[in-house]
Amino acid sequence: MSSTNAFVILAFSRHRTVGAILPSSRRLADAMARAAVGAQHLIELGAGTGAITAALCRCHPGVPILAVELETKLAQCLRERFPMIEVRAAAAHAVLREPHRGSVAAVLVSSLPFRSLPPRLRNRSSVAIERYLIERPASRLVQYTYLPREPFRLRFGESLRWRRLQSVWGNVPPAWIWELSSSHAESGGSRLPMAGNAK
Repeated sequence: MSSTNAFVILAFSRHRTVGAILPSSRRLADAMARAAVGAQHLIELGAGTGAITAALCRCHPGVPILAVELETKLAQCLRERFPMIEVRAAAAHAVLREPHRGSVAAVLVSSLPFRSLPPRLRNRSSVAIERYLIERPASRLVQYTYLPREPFRLRFGESLRWRRLQSVWGNVPPAWIWELSSSHAESGGSRLPMAGNAK
């Protein structure tokens, strides 16, 4: 079974954890990869069929990539398609809590569907991301949404902040790309035009 067919089946049978009915478009994938500029290590959360994984490999040759995917069938497809990177079939929060993760400045590139995730999984994922970034101020998160609002509510005061980087109107549905980083750190994503649109 192809990765796209597996994705479509899971999109209808497990909509809350998949969060979309189609994989990310090439335009969205490329925009997400560009937003990860300067990464020393890439951790992709919710890698799905590998649309964004492929863009990360193209845009960041030589940068270590870890792709994390909860659905075991999709994770196996990722291993077959991208034998040069590490793939984990696991929940994002479980991987981010591993103590050895993040010895260098990492960019978390996330497709996690926070608006549709079951509440318990959503809370575990968002808390794990916040703690990861607070403990590693040189790291940041790049996340997209299908609504022009912040992906999830922050729980730990003013130590982190959201920034909306750009819109991708050529995706179905249109998407907005966000960055979450330390309130005091210079953003790697600031090199992107804040009001820019990818059409």
